[in-house]
Amino acid sequence: MPSSLGLSSYEMEDQEDVSWQGITAMPVGKEERLRHRHVGRGNQHFVDEETDVFEKGLDGSVLKPIETELRTREEKSSPLVSTLKLDDLRDQLEIGIERKFAPLHIPPNRRLQTAAVALWALFLPISIIFLLLLLSFPPLWGILIPYFIWIFFDTAPTHGGRAQEWARRGFMWKYFANYYPCSIVKADLPPDKPYLFGYHPHGIIGMGAFATFATEGTNFSEYFPGIKPHLMTLNSNFRIPFYREILLIHGCGSVAKKSCANVLSQGPGTAIAIVIGGATESLSAHPGTADLTLRKRFGFVKMAIREGADLVPVFSFGENDIYAQLANAKGSMVYKVQKKFQKVFGFTLPLFYGRGLFNYNYGLMPFRHPIVSVVGKPIHVERDPQPSNEKVQELQLKYIAELTRIWDKYKDLYARGRTKELTFVE
Repeated sequence: MPSSLGLSSYEMEDQEDVSWQGITAMPVGKEERLRHRHVGRGNQHFVDEETDVFEKGLDGSVLKPIETELRTREEKSSPLVSTLKLDDLRDQLEIGIERKFAPLHIPPNRRLQTAAVALWALFLPISIIFLLLLLSFPPLWGILIPYFIWIFFDTAPTHGGRAQEWARRGFMWKYFANYYPCSIVKADLPPDKPYLFGYHPHGIIGMGAFATFATEGTNFSEYFPGIKPHLMTLNSNFRIPFYREILLIHGCGSVAKKSCANVLSQGPGTAIAIVIGGATESLSAHPGTADLTLRKRFGFVKMAIREGADLVPVFSFGENDIYAQLANAKGSMVYKVQKKFQKVFGFTLPLFYGRGLFNYNYGLMPFRHPIVSVVGKPIHVERDPQPSNEKVQELQLKYIAELTRIWDKYKDLYARGRTKELTFVE
């Protein structure tokens, strides 16, 4: 049974040196977590459950569970503890709000995970900088100009890219997926028909979507043998020299209608994955929430009917929790500016932050929070080149019902820190 988490059955993981600032008189030491893996054979998903986090004294002796200590201190009159709930305090300890700097003495495996995520985030700026450097050297224009012409005529983005197994199985993607970690709860999908995966929620960037459908970081091909996925993204991404080549060799394609139809028409076992909510939904990506932009989205349903592709809802618990976003309630000035930007450029810029490479407080690196992609039951679709509006709406309601079933079944396991229930908007 493949594991997407990369942990042994029992793992004692030494964590970084931590100064628990703000908790009066709590000594500096190391925390240890004993992780026990439960293997769910029915859905082939691995769940890591953490036991109590124990405070370790300077002399190496185990003192008492931190949660017990927090409960005791919560009852006291300390201004900090009295104004925060126990869960809030534990969340602060977990995501490192009280930890100023990332310590040097962390396991090499975690360093590699961080490096993999950072490298992926830098692919785009590195591509742009590399292009500018080449343009500044006129003797190379004789190579760049034919390349630009080739980009203009290249049809790979409209045919599902140029997927290469060596790229999808690159060693860095295991580290990339295990950073959060990302994992899959599977459904039975026979490879005898095409599929359209709808991914929810968008999150800030859609890290879980890339890890699941563009790489083998979560062992997609082992969970779904015979199914070849293509993650569809904005066509503008394929206009960026060099960066586009990275996307193409991972099987990514343009999310344009023609491109989706071309891929699905390739026959049984072919699949496309679309992040349905798009840029609009990214503005609703706040930790603890699940506001899905879906009620007015009918295009993907029409596409599935026209090509006879079964619809497969995918809900990724934790996608909205890997970044924090500044408040941008509808009607606020921030929200209006973001929507105006989206209208002009076709995408928007959420005002988000995560952690840094060398600190736990602020930066553009995502927080380490599990992303669990639950693949729903396929919704059978009969091919119809000219579907009626009634048929489209009926299938969309079935799709929403399956997403709701996923949420209701797994929310208490994977969304225990939620601040509100699943909501369908727009």
